[in-house]
Amino acid sequence: MTEATALLPRPARPDGGPAPADPAGPPPAEALLGRLLAGTPHRVIDHPPEGRTDLASALRGHTQAQAAKCIVVRVKLTGRTVRYGLAVVRGDDRVDLDAVRRALGGNRAGFADRATAERITGCVSGAVVPFAFHPDLHLLADPDLLDQEEIYFNAARLDRSVAMSPALYRRLAAPRIERIAERPDPVPPGTYHPPPGAKTDR
Repeated sequence: MTEATALLPRPARPDGGPAPADPAGPPPAEALLGRLLAGTPHRVIDHPPEGRTDLASALRGHTQAQAAKCIVVRVKLTGRTVRYGLAVVRGDDRVDLDAVRRALGGNRAGFADRATAERITGCVSGAVVPFAFHPDLHLLADPDLLDQEEIYFNAARLDRSVAMSPALYRRLAAPRIERIAERPDPVPPGTYHPPPGAKTDR
């Protein structure tokens, strides 16, 4: 695992001209994130590709509570009108869909389908950043995440992450702070969880 000091755009040509275009090009969110973070006090962590919160947290060496889990929520308003929210919560919390629905003034709420989530965030699934770069995406962050000393999230790609202070995140992202998380009940020690499909005696 390696660390760098900033996500920077590709260097300019020696003659001072713009950087050569990458035929593939970075995902839109990766490029925008790089510009947003340039010159700010954050850390970049390279690691094996991973988009699952618990495994990514282990690779980066922090608790799940410090991971910024980002979920796109589809909120139905009236008729065919919908609103999309990007819910950012602690990695060990769940998104409270009803709380997101209330925050965005809708009647129903559910998780956005994968294609829509990737389109509106500009990120592949598992690497969504806690920033709203699309004008139709409403950014909501739970205050419990922002109580952490440092927060971590994938940098719009599965093999790179960013660490920063919650204060810097709030300044850069300007999220709407709402109670949108629910804490799963702790599992008692020694509880047996049968594997999927296993038959159990009742």
